[in-house]
Amino acid sequence: MGTAGTMATKTDVHYKCEACGAELKFAPGQTQLVCDHCGHAQTIPGAANVAPPSIAELDYLQAVANTLPAAAMETVRTVTCPSCGASFTLDPAVHAAQCPFCATPVVADTGDQRQFKPQGVVPFTLTEAQARKAMSDWLGRLWFAPGGLQEYARKGRALTGIYVPYWTFDADTLSRYQGERGEYWYETRTVTVEVNGKMEQRQEQVRHVNWYPVSGTVQRQFDDVLVMASQSLPRRYVDGLKPWKLGELRAYSTDYLAGFTAEGYTVGLEDGHTIARAEMDQVIRQDVARDIGGDEQRITAVQTQTSAETFKHILLPIWMAAYKYGGKSYRFVVNAQTGKVQGERPWSAWKIAVAVVLGLIVAGGLVYYYQIWQQTH
Repeated sequence: MGTAGTMATKTDVHYKCEACGAELKFAPGQTQLVCDHCGHAQTIPGAANVAPPSIAELDYLQAVANTLPAAAMETVRTVTCPSCGASFTLDPAVHAAQCPFCATPVVADTGDQRQFKPQGVVPFTLTEAQARKAMSDWLGRLWFAPGGLQEYARKGRALTGIYVPYWTFDADTLSRYQGERGEYWYETRTVTVEVNGKMEQRQEQVRHVNWYPVSGTVQRQFDDVLVMASQSLPRRYVDGLKPWKLGELRAYSTDYLAGFTAEGYTVGLEDGHTIARAEMDQVIRQDVARDIGGDEQRITAVQTQTSAETFKHILLPIWMAAYKYGGKSYRFVVNAQTGKVQGERPWSAWKIAVAVVLGLIVAGGLVYYYQIWQQTH
Protein backbone atom coordinates (compact mmCIF):
# COMPACT_ATOMS: atom_id res chain seq x y z
CA MET A 1 0.00 0.00 0.00
CA GLY A 2 2.95 2.32 0.62
CA THR A 3 4.10 2.17 -2.98
CA ALA A 4 0.58 2.30 -4.34
CA GLY A 5 0.06 5.48 -2.37
CA THR A 6 2.57 7.43 -4.45
CA MET A 7 0.50 7.63 -7.61
CA ALA A 8 -1.96 10.41 -8.38
CA THR A 9 -5.28 10.71 -10.14
CA LYS A 10 -7.09 13.51 -11.88
CA THR A 11 -10.85 13.08 -11.66
CA ASP A 12 -13.47 14.91 -13.70
CA VAL A 13 -17.06 14.31 -12.58
CA HIS A 14 -20.00 14.91 -14.93
CA TYR A 15 -23.74 14.99 -14.18
CA LYS A 16 -26.55 15.46 -16.68
CA CYS A 17 -29.34 17.96 -16.00
CA GLU A 18 -32.67 16.20 -15.47
CA ALA A 19 -34.48 19.06 -17.22
CA CYS A 20 -32.46 19.62 -20.40
CA GLY A 21 -29.61 17.11 -20.46
CA ALA A 22 -26.83 19.71 -20.23
CA GLU A 23 -24.02 19.41 -17.72
CA LEU A 24 -24.60 20.23 -14.05
CA LYS A 25 -21.87 22.02 -12.08
CA PHE A 26 -21.32 22.56 -8.38
CA ALA A 27 -22.21 26.16 -7.46
CA PRO A 28 -19.44 27.67 -5.25
CA GLY A 29 -20.74 28.98 -1.95
CA GLN A 30 -23.98 27.02 -2.28
CA THR A 31 -25.18 23.48 -1.63
CA GLN A 32 -26.48 22.77 -5.11
CA LEU A 33 -25.58 21.54 -8.56
CA VAL A 34 -26.73 24.09 -11.13
CA CYS A 35 -27.26 23.83 -14.88
CA ASP A 36 -25.68 26.73 -16.76
CA HIS A 37 -28.04 26.12 -19.70
CA CYS A 38 -31.51 26.13 -18.13
CA GLY A 39 -30.85 27.06 -14.48
CA HIS A 40 -32.16 23.80 -13.03
CA ALA A 41 -30.77 23.19 -9.52
CA GLN A 42 -30.25 19.94 -7.66
CA THR A 43 -29.45 19.87 -3.94
CA ILE A 44 -26.47 17.81 -2.80
CA PRO A 45 -27.69 15.30 -0.20
CA GLY A 46 -26.52 16.24 3.29
CA ALA A 47 -24.73 19.40 2.14
CA ALA A 48 -27.22 21.75 3.78
CA ASN A 49 -26.66 20.35 7.27
CA VAL A 50 -25.82 23.10 9.74
CA ALA A 51 -23.25 20.90 11.51
CA PRO A 52 -20.93 19.05 9.10
CA PRO A 53 -20.86 15.30 9.74
CA SER A 54 -17.80 13.97 11.53
CA ILE A 55 -15.21 12.36 9.28
CA ALA A 56 -13.63 9.20 10.62
CA GLU A 57 -9.85 9.16 10.97
CA LEU A 58 -7.86 6.21 9.60
CA ASP A 59 -5.25 4.40 11.68
CA TYR A 60 -1.77 5.23 10.37
CA LEU A 61 -0.07 2.02 11.56
CA GLN A 62 -2.80 -0.07 9.95
CA ALA A 63 -2.27 1.80 6.68
CA VAL A 64 1.48 1.15 6.74
CA ALA A 65 0.82 -2.53 7.51
CA ASN A 66 -1.72 -2.80 4.65
CA THR A 67 -4.49 -3.83 7.02
CA LEU A 68 -7.01 -1.01 6.46
CA PRO A 69 -10.55 -2.01 5.38
CA ALA A 70 -10.92 -2.45 1.63
CA ALA A 71 -13.48 0.37 1.59
CA ALA A 72 -10.67 2.85 2.33
CA MET A 73 -9.00 2.06 -0.99
CA GLU A 74 -9.81 2.39 -4.68
CA THR A 75 -8.27 1.13 -7.92
CA VAL A 76 -7.50 3.54 -10.76
CA ARG A 77 -5.73 3.40 -14.14
CA THR A 78 -3.08 6.09 -14.18
CA VAL A 79 -1.29 8.19 -16.79
CA THR A 80 2.08 9.87 -16.23
CA CYS A 81 2.96 13.02 -18.14
CA PRO A 82 6.41 12.69 -19.77
CA SER A 83 6.90 16.46 -19.60
CA CYS A 84 5.89 17.65 -16.11
CA GLY A 85 5.59 14.32 -14.28
CA ALA A 86 1.97 14.81 -13.18
CA SER A 87 -0.19 11.69 -12.93
CA PHE A 88 -3.92 11.38 -13.52
CA THR A 89 -6.54 8.91 -14.70
CA LEU A 90 -8.31 8.35 -17.98
CA ASP A 91 -11.73 6.88 -18.56
CA PRO A 92 -11.49 3.17 -19.45
CA ALA A 93 -12.48 3.85 -23.08
CA VAL A 94 -9.88 6.62 -23.54
CA HIS A 95 -6.28 5.71 -24.30
CA ALA A 96 -4.75 9.11 -25.12
CA ALA A 97 -5.36 12.68 -23.98
CA GLN A 98 -3.62 15.92 -22.97
CA CYS A 99 -2.00 16.59 -19.60
CA PRO A 100 -4.27 18.99 -17.67
CA PHE A 101 -1.24 20.84 -16.27
CA CYS A 102 0.98 21.38 -19.32
CA ALA A 103 -1.11 20.21 -22.34
CA THR A 104 1.46 17.59 -23.36
CA PRO A 105 -0.03 14.60 -25.26
CA VAL A 106 -0.05 11.49 -23.06
CA VAL A 107 -0.89 7.82 -23.53
CA ALA A 108 -2.45 5.56 -20.90
CA ASP A 109 -0.05 3.49 -18.80
CA THR A 110 -0.59 -0.22 -18.43
CA GLY A 111 -1.89 -1.70 -15.19
CA ASP A 112 -3.97 -0.39 -12.31
CA GLN A 113 -2.93 1.43 -9.16
CA ARG A 114 -4.46 1.23 -5.69
CA GLN A 115 -4.70 4.38 -3.62
CA PHE A 116 -6.55 5.89 -0.67
CA LYS A 117 -10.01 7.30 -1.32
CA PRO A 118 -10.59 10.94 -0.34
CA GLN A 119 -12.47 11.14 2.96
CA GLY A 120 -13.31 14.81 3.08
CA VAL A 121 -13.59 17.90 0.90
CA VAL A 122 -13.80 21.64 1.54
CA PRO A 123 -16.20 22.85 -1.19
CA PHE A 124 -15.48 25.87 -3.37
CA THR A 125 -16.78 29.06 -1.75
CA LEU A 126 -15.52 31.71 -4.19
CA THR A 127 -16.85 31.86 -7.72
CA GLU A 128 -14.46 32.31 -10.62
CA ALA A 129 -15.37 36.01 -10.84
CA GLN A 130 -14.65 36.52 -7.13
CA ALA A 131 -11.33 34.69 -7.44
CA ARG A 132 -10.35 36.80 -10.45
CA LYS A 133 -11.12 39.99 -8.51
CA ALA A 134 -9.05 38.77 -5.54
CA MET A 135 -6.13 38.05 -7.88
CA SER A 136 -6.45 41.41 -9.65
CA ASP A 137 -6.58 43.24 -6.30
CA TRP A 138 -3.48 41.33 -5.15
CA LEU A 139 -1.60 42.33 -8.30
CA GLY A 140 -2.69 45.93 -7.77
CA ARG A 141 -1.07 45.96 -4.33
CA LEU A 142 2.32 44.77 -5.64
CA TRP A 143 4.89 47.52 -6.04
CA PHE A 144 6.58 47.60 -9.45
CA ALA A 145 4.08 45.11 -10.98
CA PRO A 146 3.22 45.72 -14.65
CA GLY A 147 -0.09 47.57 -14.81
CA GLY A 148 -0.91 45.82 -18.06
CA LEU A 149 -0.69 42.40 -16.42
CA GLN A 150 -3.32 43.39 -13.87
CA GLU A 151 -5.67 44.45 -16.65
CA TYR A 152 -4.85 41.35 -18.70
CA ALA A 153 -5.54 39.10 -15.71
CA ARG A 154 -8.89 40.78 -15.16
CA LYS A 155 -9.95 40.15 -18.77
CA GLY A 156 -7.80 37.13 -19.63
CA ARG A 157 -8.46 33.43 -19.96
CA ALA A 158 -10.70 31.54 -17.56
CA LEU A 159 -9.35 30.37 -14.21
CA THR A 160 -9.17 26.62 -13.57
CA GLY A 161 -10.86 25.23 -10.46
CA ILE A 162 -8.83 22.41 -8.92
CA TYR A 163 -9.24 20.36 -5.76
CA VAL A 164 -5.70 19.86 -4.42
CA PRO A 165 -4.96 16.71 -2.36
CA TYR A 166 -3.77 16.96 1.23
CA TRP A 167 -3.01 14.68 4.14
CA THR A 168 -3.96 15.56 7.70
CA PHE A 169 -2.23 13.84 10.62
CA ASP A 170 -3.19 13.51 14.29
CA ALA A 171 -0.98 12.21 17.10
CA ASP A 172 -0.60 12.21 20.88
CA THR A 173 3.01 12.84 21.91
CA LEU A 174 4.99 12.50 25.14
CA SER A 175 8.48 14.01 24.98
CA ARG A 176 11.28 13.68 27.53
CA TYR A 177 14.04 16.25 27.29
CA GLN A 178 17.39 17.29 28.72
CA GLY A 179 18.85 20.75 28.51
CA GLU A 180 20.01 23.85 30.34
CA ARG A 181 18.26 26.95 31.63
CA GLY A 182 20.13 30.24 31.35
CA GLU A 183 19.48 33.02 33.88
CA TYR A 184 20.84 36.53 33.46
CA TRP A 185 22.74 38.53 36.08
CA TYR A 186 24.37 41.92 35.69
CA GLU A 187 27.69 43.38 36.82
CA THR A 188 28.25 47.13 37.12
CA ARG A 189 31.56 48.32 35.66
CA THR A 190 33.21 51.71 35.43
CA VAL A 191 34.52 52.52 31.96
CA THR A 192 36.31 55.51 30.43
CA VAL A 193 34.84 57.00 27.24
CA GLU A 194 35.63 60.05 25.09
CA VAL A 195 32.89 62.70 24.92
CA ASN A 196 33.45 65.85 22.82
CA GLY A 197 37.20 65.37 22.98
CA LYS A 198 37.28 64.84 26.76
CA MET A 199 37.67 61.60 28.67
CA GLU A 200 34.85 60.79 31.08
CA GLN A 201 34.11 57.88 33.38
CA ARG A 202 30.75 56.17 33.15
CA GLN A 203 29.10 53.10 34.62
CA GLU A 204 27.63 50.38 32.45
CA GLN A 205 25.77 47.12 33.05
CA VAL A 206 27.47 43.97 31.73
CA ARG A 207 25.23 40.96 31.30
CA HIS A 208 26.29 37.43 32.27
CA VAL A 209 24.47 34.10 32.07
CA ASN A 210 24.41 31.31 34.64
CA TRP A 211 23.47 27.89 33.23
CA TYR A 212 21.65 25.17 35.19
CA PRO A 213 20.95 21.59 34.01
CA VAL A 214 17.26 20.74 33.60
CA SER A 215 15.15 17.81 32.43
CA GLY A 216 11.42 17.14 32.16
CA THR A 217 8.54 16.03 29.98
CA VAL A 218 6.02 17.80 27.75
CA GLN A 219 2.84 16.46 26.20
CA ARG A 220 0.84 17.61 23.19
CA GLN A 221 -2.12 16.42 21.15
CA PHE A 222 -1.68 17.29 17.47
CA ASP A 223 -4.84 17.67 15.40
CA ASP A 224 -4.98 17.99 11.61
CA VAL A 225 -1.35 18.75 10.81
CA LEU A 226 -1.77 19.66 7.14
CA VAL A 227 0.59 18.38 4.41
CA MET A 228 0.10 19.09 0.71
CA ALA A 229 0.12 15.79 -1.19
CA SER A 230 0.79 17.20 -4.67
CA GLN A 231 3.92 18.17 -6.58
CA SER A 232 2.28 19.64 -9.68
CA LEU A 233 2.05 23.12 -8.13
CA PRO A 234 4.89 25.03 -6.41
CA ARG A 235 4.69 24.17 -2.70
CA ARG A 236 5.66 27.71 -1.65
CA TYR A 237 2.59 29.08 -3.41
CA VAL A 238 0.06 26.59 -2.08
CA ASP A 239 1.54 26.69 1.44
CA GLY A 240 1.16 30.46 1.26
CA LEU A 241 -2.61 30.02 0.94
CA LYS A 242 -2.87 28.93 4.59
CA PRO A 243 -4.74 29.00 6.89
CA TRP A 244 -7.58 26.77 5.74
CA LYS A 245 -10.84 26.57 7.66
CA LEU A 246 -10.98 22.81 8.18
CA GLY A 247 -14.10 23.25 10.29
CA GLU A 248 -15.93 23.55 6.95
CA LEU A 249 -14.72 20.12 5.84
CA ARG A 250 -17.51 17.94 4.41
CA ALA A 251 -17.74 14.21 3.96
CA TYR A 252 -16.40 13.40 0.50
CA SER A 253 -18.97 13.34 -2.28
CA THR A 254 -18.32 13.41 -6.02
CA ASP A 255 -21.14 15.97 -6.28
CA TYR A 256 -18.72 18.67 -5.06
CA LEU A 257 -16.38 17.80 -7.95
CA ALA A 258 -18.92 18.45 -10.70
CA GLY A 259 -17.47 21.09 -13.03
CA PHE A 260 -14.05 21.00 -11.35
CA THR A 261 -10.90 18.88 -11.47
CA ALA A 262 -9.77 16.82 -8.48
CA GLU A 263 -6.08 15.99 -8.57
CA GLY A 264 -4.82 12.88 -6.86
CA TYR A 265 -1.79 12.74 -4.61
CA THR A 266 1.82 12.40 -5.72
CA VAL A 267 3.22 12.61 -2.18
CA GLY A 268 2.58 9.21 -0.62
CA LEU A 269 1.23 8.63 2.88
CA GLU A 270 4.57 7.74 4.46
CA ASP A 271 6.35 10.68 2.84
CA GLY A 272 3.55 12.96 4.04
CA HIS A 273 3.88 11.49 7.52
CA THR A 274 7.61 12.30 7.54
CA ILE A 275 6.86 15.94 6.65
CA ALA A 276 4.17 16.13 9.35
CA ARG A 277 6.48 14.66 12.01
CA ALA A 278 9.10 17.29 11.18
CA GLU A 279 6.49 20.02 11.77
CA MET A 280 5.44 18.35 15.02
CA ASP A 281 9.06 18.19 16.19
CA GLN A 282 9.42 21.95 15.71
CA VAL A 283 6.35 22.57 17.86
CA ILE A 284 7.61 20.14 20.50
CA ARG A 285 10.94 21.98 20.73
CA GLN A 286 9.02 25.22 21.28
CA ASP A 287 7.08 23.50 24.08
CA VAL A 288 10.35 22.28 25.60
CA ALA A 289 11.88 25.77 25.51
CA ARG A 290 8.85 27.20 27.32
CA ASP A 291 8.99 24.39 29.89
CA ILE A 292 12.69 25.00 30.55
CA GLY A 293 11.96 28.69 31.21
CA GLY A 294 14.61 31.18 32.27
CA ASP A 295 16.07 33.84 30.03
CA GLU A 296 17.75 31.48 27.56
CA GLN A 297 17.42 27.78 26.82
CA ARG A 298 19.69 25.05 25.51
CA ILE A 299 18.06 21.80 24.37
CA THR A 300 20.51 18.90 24.28
CA ALA A 301 18.16 15.93 23.73
CA VAL A 302 14.48 15.20 23.06
CA GLN A 303 12.98 11.70 22.94
CA THR A 304 9.37 11.61 21.72
CA GLN A 305 6.89 8.76 21.96
CA THR A 306 3.79 8.92 19.75
CA SER A 307 0.45 7.18 20.06
CA ALA A 308 -3.02 7.33 18.49
CA GLU A 309 -1.59 8.27 15.09
CA THR A 310 -4.36 8.78 12.55
CA PHE A 311 -4.73 10.47 9.18
CA LYS A 312 -7.21 11.65 6.56
CA HIS A 313 -6.94 12.17 2.82
CA ILE A 314 -8.83 15.38 1.92
CA LEU A 315 -9.28 17.78 -1.00
CA LEU A 316 -8.98 21.58 -0.72
CA PRO A 317 -10.16 24.05 -3.39
CA ILE A 318 -8.04 26.51 -5.36
CA TRP A 319 -8.51 28.61 -8.47
CA MET A 320 -5.42 28.60 -10.70
CA ALA A 321 -4.44 30.96 -13.52
CA ALA A 322 -1.47 30.94 -15.88
CA TYR A 323 -0.80 33.97 -18.08
CA LYS A 324 1.86 34.76 -20.66
CA TYR A 325 2.50 38.49 -20.65
CA GLY A 326 5.39 40.38 -22.20
CA GLY A 327 7.05 37.15 -23.25
CA LYS A 328 7.02 35.74 -19.70
CA SER A 329 4.72 33.22 -18.02
CA TYR A 330 3.09 33.96 -14.67
CA ARG A 331 1.16 31.50 -12.52
CA PHE A 332 -1.22 32.41 -9.69
CA VAL A 333 -3.29 30.42 -7.19
CA VAL A 334 -6.25 31.63 -5.15
CA ASN A 335 -7.59 29.98 -2.00
CA ALA A 336 -11.17 29.29 -3.14
CA GLN A 337 -12.35 29.32 0.47
CA THR A 338 -10.78 32.57 1.78
CA GLY A 339 -9.62 34.49 -1.31
CA LYS A 340 -5.94 34.57 -0.28
CA VAL A 341 -3.64 34.83 -3.31
CA GLN A 342 -0.11 33.63 -4.04
CA GLY A 343 1.86 33.63 -7.27
CA GLU A 344 4.94 34.51 -9.25
CA ARG A 345 6.10 38.05 -8.58
CA PRO A 346 5.94 40.17 -11.76
CA TRP A 347 8.23 43.20 -12.16
CA SER A 348 7.90 46.28 -14.34
CA ALA A 349 11.27 47.41 -15.68
CA TRP A 350 10.12 50.95 -16.44
CA LYS A 351 8.55 51.41 -12.99
CA ILE A 352 11.81 50.29 -11.38
CA ALA A 353 13.77 52.64 -13.63
CA VAL A 354 11.50 55.58 -12.74
CA ALA A 355 11.84 54.77 -9.03
CA VAL A 356 15.65 54.65 -9.34
CA VAL A 357 15.73 58.01 -11.14
CA LEU A 358 13.44 59.61 -8.56
CA GLY A 359 15.58 58.16 -5.78
CA LEU A 360 18.71 59.67 -7.31
CA ILE A 361 16.99 63.05 -7.68
CA VAL A 362 15.87 63.01 -4.04
CA ALA A 363 19.34 61.91 -2.87
CA GLY A 364 20.96 64.65 -4.94
CA GLY A 365 18.60 67.25 -3.52
CA LEU A 366 19.40 66.19 0.05
CA VAL A 367 23.14 66.41 -0.62
CA TYR A 368 22.71 69.88 -2.14
CA TYR A 369 20.69 71.25 0.78
CA TYR A 370 23.14 69.71 3.26
CA GLN A 371 26.03 71.50 1.57
CA ILE A 372 24.10 74.80 1.69
CA TRP A 373 23.38 74.23 5.38
CA GLN A 374 27.09 73.62 6.08
CA GLN A 375 28.06 76.84 4.30
CA THR A 376 25.52 78.94 6.23
CA HIS A 377 26.27 77.41 9.64
